[in-house]
Amino acid sequence: MPEVRYGDKVITYSVQERTGLKSHYILVEKDHGVILKGALIPEDQADKFILKKARWILDKLNLVESVNESDILTGSRIQYLGKKYYTEVYFNDSISAAVVEFNHSRFKITASGKNTQEEIHLALDHFFREKAAEKLTPRFEMWAEKTGLHYSLLHFRKLTKRWGSCTPRNHIVINTEAIKLPYSLIDYLIVHELCHIKHKDHSKAFWGEVGKHIRNWKELDGRILTPKE
Repeated sequence: MPEVRYGDKVITYSVQERTGLKSHYILVEKDHGVILKGALIPEDQADKFILKKARWILDKLNLVESVNESDILTGSRIQYLGKKYYTEVYFNDSISAAVVEFNHSRFKITASGKNTQEEIHLALDHFFREKAAEKLTPRFEMWAEKTGLHYSLLHFRKLTKRWGSCTPRNHIVINTEAIKLPYSLIDYLIVHELCHIKHKDHSKAFWGEVGKHIRNWKELDGRILTPKE
């Protein structure tokens, strides 16, 4: 990757061609470093562009390296339905709580600036809970009809170290974090919990029931990790 020297510092950057942009702009991201976006230009011109913003870039690099892994900032990637989406964070001191918007290509989060990370995470938890109920409930109904395994109640809540549970009364609880997974894994989780309606343990009969409905369940089970606390 190209690099420039600014005093005793070396700034390494990458170039992303965006022919539709009228001008060039720079992003500084924790996992991707310094990115110059815009129409392709000769490397010496790109170097000059980076050097003009060098002080700002170094300040941003120090900032993104100092934040916690869990902090949500402009440039963060938020996982949703199996993909990671670019995030923009704005501030508006006239609101009392953060607002999360998603336009199918990126997240936009507007925060009040007071206890910023706490309010952003609370707003994201609310967003994921709403989306889990909206998008997963119809899939539960579809799979219940396909399998003939019908639950009594369905709840969505944030769980610790588990994706779901099925009570003796066939009340199913699903971790709202499931909405971050691709649909192939979501469907596996749904069928897994539905099969507990018939078999309350993880016996051979239980896995046989799962296999009747999802043939590649072993592969999917190997891909799904225990959710974080």
